[in-house]
Amino acid sequence: MKKATALKLAASGMFALASISAWAQSSQTAAASTGPAKSASAGVDAKAAKRANRELAKQVRTAIAKEKSIDAANISVKAKGGAVTLYGTVPATSQIDAAASVAKAVPGVTSVKNQIVIQQTFGQ
Repeated sequence: MKKATALKLAASGMFALASISAWAQSSQTAAASTGPAKSASAGVDAKAAKRANRELAKQVRTAIAKEKSIDAANISVKAKGGAVTLYGTVPATSQIDAAASVAKAVPGVTSVKNQIVIQQTFGQ
């Protein structure tokens, strides 16, 4: 009789553990199924922000290239959320300040970080 009671008790315990394990797995599955929906909308927002950053950088590059006093051939522009960074080289110091002024005048630009340097000639 003691063996039968022990066997029933062991079977009940195993059933309880299996039920808890199955419930935990279904909860994790439900949480995981709501995750991609949130990340998909975040992905759309990220794509829109990236597109806006590229468009702003393009507008700044175009404005700098149109300025006759600036040799824009070696200037690169990066934009992120309205903050613009200018990179590259120019032949004269005056062009560094001119490029920053032109960039600040572009609609949508909130700040300009100027990392343009003077172009070094070979042999100096």
